[in-house]
Amino acid sequence: MQDGRLYYPTDPDSRRKQAQYNLPVRVGNKIRIGAGAIILPGVTIGYNFVIGAVSVVTKDVPANAVAVGNPCRVLREISEEDKLYYRKGEISDL
Repeated sequence: MQDGRLYYPTDPDSRRKQAQYNLPVRVGNKIRIGAGAIILPGVTIGYNFVIGAVSVVTKDVPANAVAVGNPCRVLREISEEDKLYYRKGEISDL
């Protein structure tokens, strides 16, 4: 719904004909999509990206970031600190 239009028919006659609008979803490498996330047609997800569980992705998201929510919004960028810490400041043993 990036341009204000829905990606499924709203006109009753079109719905009766089972018309729909398909657009590809483009997904970069090294991403993680949380359980139950919904990605709408036509969205592009950048490289090295994390989408939180149950998020609804309605528009393109940039590379190297974490996004969550409904609608999905960028929470923060992924940084060098993410290599050292995870889950509330615990030091990673990887």
